[in-house]
Amino acid sequence: MKLGLMGGTFDPIHFGHLRCAQEVAEMFGMDSVLFIPSARPPLKPAAEVSDYGDRLRMVGLAVEGNPLFSASDLEKGGEKPSYTIDTVRRILAAPGKQGSPPEIFFILGMDAFHGIQRWKDWEELLALCSFIVMTRPGHENGSLIPSLPADYAARYTYKNDIDACAHPAGTSIFFRAVTVLDISSTRIRKMVRKGRTIRYLVPDSVRDYIEQRGLYK
Repeated sequence: MKLGLMGGTFDPIHFGHLRCAQEVAEMFGMDSVLFIPSARPPLKPAAEVSDYGDRLRMVGLAVEGNPLFSASDLEKGGEKPSYTIDTVRRILAAPGKQGSPPEIFFILGMDAFHGIQRWKDWEELLALCSFIVMTRPGHENGSLIPSLPADYAARYTYKNDIDACAHPAGTSIFFRAVTVLDISSTRIRKMVRKGRTIRYLVPDSVRDYIEQRGLYK
């Protein structure tokens, strides 16, 4: 089973997240994509992040009707920060539908990949699952440096048949161009505070939820 993981704060989730995930899922023939809101993002102050329940609910509303997409509460609860490595370990430890763990593809943008060395146990993470780094058209041929130290990047071998950098552990790093919609959660929150409409930036169900809950005011 090919399983895509898209983690993030999703405060709120928007069409940029959804469109990129759709294109990547089709490119790689994925069976499912899990959207995993971070309960306590390690790299963001807790005071700057909305309630986890609200963010999870918005993700659930956004993916309704798409059989490929699911909202996941894998990172709910607890007072400790939510680390991607712990989530991936948990998924790999659980038996899949055929009794074996899924092949995991972690989906993220180029900016996030540039900061990978700030992630907990990032070297182990890169050996446990493949990474799909989303780029803008014309920037597909991404370099592992400076995102990774030169000595670690040297472990990878470029494979022409899959157009990816392969790790000795069997995982890979793919750079793939997608339709990048110039939408940001930060801008959406600012627009709500200013009383401006966010129609066509987020699904209508998410917009209605934000209005009903009085979020970002």
